[in-house]
Amino acid sequence: LIIFTSDNGTTFTGGVDRKFFNSLDGLKGHKCNLYEGGVRVPFVARWPAKIKAGSTSDHVSAFWDMMPTFCEIAGAEAAENTDGISFIAALTGQKEQKKHKFLYWEYSSHGGQVAVRMGDWKGIRTNLAKNPEAGVQLYNLANDRNEQHNIAARHPEVVERISKIMRQQHNNSARYKFKALDGKK
Repeated sequence: LIIFTSDNGTTFTGGVDRKFFNSLDGLKGHKCNLYEGGVRVPFVARWPAKIKAGSTSDHVSAFWDMMPTFCEIAGAEAAENTDGISFIAALTGQKEQKKHKFLYWEYSSHGGQVAVRMGDWKGIRTNLAKNPEAGVQLYNLANDRNEQHNIAARHPEVVERISKIMRQQHNNSARYKFKALDGKK
């Protein structure tokens, strides 16, 4: 099994010609932020006799799914205390793939950010250190993969579901002091 992927989007610190390689392909953001340009990455796998050549999948996963996937491939027990889900079924196309109810990211850089991906919906709050009341920006990635149209005002019920996930998933920490999330379970 050979896999080519990355743990984050295109860097901004140099050493890469983003324009020449079209690394972002129109995606908003880059490494160190939670827009799609910072979290959406290529994933190419080759595994003769296991993965059909030329096949594709729209399965949404995160880097924390790698260990459970590798454990399943090796026939080893994955840790019980992980948010990861093996995506071997998506790779091989052999059976129904278990999916995340949501993905959650929390990041201290660029003033503090949190994001939730729930199906095609993506909610993100930015600059939380300076603005703890920053609202949720909402995007439907099925028809706006570049996160150009914030549709939060049109979908308050989705914003509330995503806000609830953000509050529930946040852990109080000396490093991540987001007053808008602390203590609101």
